[in-house]
Amino acid sequence: MLNQGPYAHQRPVIRGVVRQNPTDFEVEEDIGFVPDEDPSGEHLWLWVEKTGQNTAWVASELAQAAGLHPAKASFAGLKDRHALTRQWISLSLGNRDVPNWDQWRIEGVEILRAIRSRKKIQRGRLKGNGFSLVLRDLTAIDPSDASLNRSEGMGCDLEHRLQGIAKAGVPNFFGEQRFGNNNVARARRLFAGELRGKRSAPKRGFYLSAARSYLFNEVLARRVEEGHWQHFLPGDVALLDGSQSFFALEPGQEDSPEIQQRLKDFDIHPTGPLPGVGESVVSGQVAKLEAECLAKHSDLVTGLAQFKVKAMRRSLRSRVSDLQGTWLNDQTLKLKFSLAQGAFATTVLRELIAYEP
Repeated sequence: MLNQGPYAHQRPVIRGVVRQNPTDFEVEEDIGFVPDEDPSGEHLWLWVEKTGQNTAWVASELAQAAGLHPAKASFAGLKDRHALTRQWISLSLGNRDVPNWDQWRIEGVEILRAIRSRKKIQRGRLKGNGFSLVLRDLTAIDPSDASLNRSEGMGCDLEHRLQGIAKAGVPNFFGEQRFGNNNVARARRLFAGELRGKRSAPKRGFYLSAARSYLFNEVLARRVEEGHWQHFLPGDVALLDGSQSFFALEPGQEDSPEIQQRLKDFDIHPTGPLPGVGESVVSGQVAKLEAECLAKHSDLVTGLAQFKVKAMRRSLRSRVSDLQGTWLNDQTLKLKFSLAQGAFATTVLRELIAYEP
C-alpha cells in the first residue's frame, strides 16, 4: 500500500479524512491544447463530468447512446471513479450527423460541452490533471502534542509541508489505485501459469501494470530512504520534463553546474525502472542499487520479460504546480494543485497527512 513506506517530507503528524463526499475529490483533465473545431469532422468531442463511475464504462455508455460500438469511443486517460472528474471523450461518428447528445441520460454523467473535430482523442496524450481536494476532520495524531492546536499548530505544520512540496516536489510513487485488489499477487499467479484461459485475459494488462509499478515503487522507496530521490547519482539516467525522452549522464556530469540548475528548474529528473524486455540503461552506483532491489522480486522481473513488456524509465519525482491550501474552518483544508501525466494525487496527500478514505 502507498501509505506504508518512507516519506520525503517527514512522517505526517496530522490525520484527516478524504473523499467524505465525491465532490471532496475533484479532478480536471488538461490535454494541453484546445481541440480544433470543424463542423465537418468525423469525431464528436464531449467534455464530460462524471461522479461515481469509471472512465471506460462512461465511454462505452456514450458510444452506445450514439448507436456506436464501444470501440468507437476514445479518451486520453482513466480518471478516478470515487471522485468528481471532468475530461474529454471522443466518439468516431464517420459521416453521421451529430446525435442529440443533450437528450442522453447516463447515471452519474453530465455532458457539459460538445464540439466536432477532424481528430480523435489519443490515449495517453495529455499534459496532466488539476486537483481540488477537501481534507476534513484534521486532528493531531498524538492528542498530547500541545504544539498542534487547531488555530495555529496544524496550520504551521501544514504550511511548512506545503512549502517543502512546492519547492522539491514529491516522490513519484504509483498510487494504491494502480494495484487494485491484490493485482500484484495475481501477476505472480499469472507468471506461475496459474491464471489461464479467456476469463483472465481481459485483466492481464492490469496485472502486468501492477507488477511493473510495484517494482518501480520498490526502487523509489530505497532512494527516498537514502535521501537521493530528487538528486542524480553516478550512472543515473535523466528524463526530460513532460516527455518520454531520456539520456544517460556522463561520468561526473551529475555534479556539473548545468545539470544541477536544470534539476533545480525541474527541466530534467532522475529516473527509476519500469522493468521488461530491454537492456538496462543505467550504470555504476545506480545499476547496483536497482539490481539489488529487483533481485528480491526476480519472479516479477522474469514474468514481465516473458510477456514481452517493454522496459521503460519513469521520473522519480513529481512536480506539484500551483499548490494552494485554504482553510475552510479549524479542521477543514481545501487543497488545489496540478500534476503531470501519470502522477497520483495520493502521493501529495500522503506527505501532508495520514489520511483515511
